[in-house]
This record gives sequence, structure tokens and C-alpha cells, in this order.
Amino acid sequence: MMEGANAREYVVNGVRLHVAEAGEGPLVVLCHGWPELAFSWRHQVPALAAAGYQVAAPDLRGFGRSDAPGDVGAYTVLHLVGDVVGLVHALGAREAVVVGHDWGATIAWSCALLRPDLFRAVAALGVPFRPRAPAAPVRALAAAGRGRFYWVYFQEPGVAEAEFERDVDDTLRRVLGGLGASDRPRGPDEVLTLPEGGGFLDMLRRPERLPGWLGEAELAAMVEAFRRTGFRGGLNYYRNIDRNWELTAAWEGAAVRQPALFVAGARDPVILAPFGRQALEAMPARVPGLRRTVLVEGAGHWIQQERPGEVNAALLDFLAGLGGTS
Repeated sequence: MMEGANAREYVVNGVRLHVAEAGEGPLVVLCHGWPELAFSWRHQVPALAAAGYQVAAPDLRGFGRSDAPGDVGAYTVLHLVGDVVGLVHALGAREAVVVGHDWGATIAWSCALLRPDLFRAVAALGVPFRPRAPAAPVRALAAAGRGRFYWVYFQEPGVAEAEFERDVDDTLRRVLGGLGASDRPRGPDEVLTLPEGGGFLDMLRRPERLPGWLGEAELAAMVEAFRRTGFRGGLNYYRNIDRNWELTAAWEGAAVRQPALFVAGARDPVILAPFGRQALEAMPARVPGLRRTVLVEGAGHWIQQERPGEVNAALLDFLAGLGGTS
């Protein structure tokens, strides 16, 4: 558990969520990404609590000490948004600001889109708002000959699990070290498309040493968690991408109108890739409430861990501009 936070558990939608909590005041919910945990918010939780906010950072379903349903279909965007909604209610709040990174950003955008009555503002890290695609995304990638894109690779249950669980320490060293800022810019295909005959980890070289923002003890805490749980829960998020497309037809063309903040590392492969860059450029039109976009020079994908000072400053400035809650 992170310093300055209390560990509590809540059962929402039949799933037990393990939550790090701190502070009092307007509620801010922090949603982590893949392959991460609530622990990835260890720099934000105490800073937000000290600034006068109630902060809740759950291990999302399928991760860490939260429940991991066995059914692939239990990880749709409606389940994930439902968990955040349930957590807000369990905490006794009438509204909240939702913040997310990576998959957590997708959840945060979806919370704002599906429940504007409950989520008064949204901050997303790393993944811009992406409107519903014209066709089912994974099937479209395969049809376009992009079967080596990592979303496609993650679809077959057991394949990526076997690769990642063979050596969890090596997996997290490569993923966390290889998708962060490096000594050179990375081309989008270099980190998002698997080499022929290789796996996901073959895209990422093992760093000779951990990046400065990640200590051995911090890595060990994450390795211990994923050795215990495996990677299937988080991979099931990807296995619902096309199902999510089907389930969200009613929100075709909908926009996020609440106040919004976007923060990313300038070297994040997600925004360097064509689909990410296009989403970033289109975001002001798709998110009318977008107040600020912050691109942190020299930073990679794990932005809230790599550059906590810049991220905390952007979040606190954004939250201060919202005022209090009723």
C-alpha cells in the first residue's frame, strides 16, 4: 500500500475492489492502466489529499487485490464504468472528478460520456478521447493486414499470458522501461506492432538499468502482484474492444462536454502512433470542455510516475479551476 493512504475494500456490481484512500473533500477517483495497479498513483494520492481532496485509487477489476472474474465478457466498458459509478456511490458522494491513465483514461472518458450527471470533470493521461470508430476496431485492423498490431495479438486467450508470465520481472522491466522515455525517440511501429515471428516483448529491449523514476523496491512490489494474479484480467480489457464498439452504438457522435484535461509524455508511443496523433488533433472538437492539453517533453508513456511534479501541478491547477462540489 502506498504511503499516506488507507486500504479499504468495497463490493460493487458483485466485484470486490481493493482501494487506496486518503484525504477529505471533493471526490477524485484515479483509474490506473495496463499493466499497472493503484500503486502507480503513489505520487498523486498524497498530493491531492494534502490539497483538500478525497482521493480513491482502486485496483481495477482483474488487477492486484481486487476480484478478477473468470468470464472474458465481464470486462466490457460498461462493467468498468459501472465499477467506478459503484465506487462513487459506496463512498457516499453525489459526484466526482474521474482521472485515468492508459486503459484508465479510456474508462475515465467513458465515465464522462456515459454518466455526465455523476462525473463533473475528467482528466486523462496518455490516451486522448477517441470517438466510436466506423467499424469494430480489432476486426478492422485484421482486415487491413495489421494482424501484428498488439491489440490483435492480445485477442487469443492464453497466448500473451504465457509470454508475460514466463518471467514477470523481465516482462515488467521491458514494458515499464521500454515504453517510458528513452535516449532516442521511437517510431510508432517500433513499439506498437510485433516483429514477424515475435511476441509483444520482442518490441521492447530490456533496459540495462531501471529508469530513474522506478526503484527496485517499487518494481518488486509490482512483480509480486502480477506473479500472484497473472495478466489475464488486464488482457481481457483488450478482448472486449470489439464488444465495446457494439455496446456503445447508442453514443455514436456523442461528445464529452464536462471540463477536461489531457496530459501526456511527448514521447509516448500512443500519441506518436497515427491513430493517437489523429485523436489528439481532433480532441478540441470532440471534447468541447477541454481546458488544457499538456505535453511533457522527454517523457514517455508512464507519465504520472515519470513526471509526478508536472502531472500533480497540472491536476491541481485543473481541480482548483473547477471549484468545490455540492
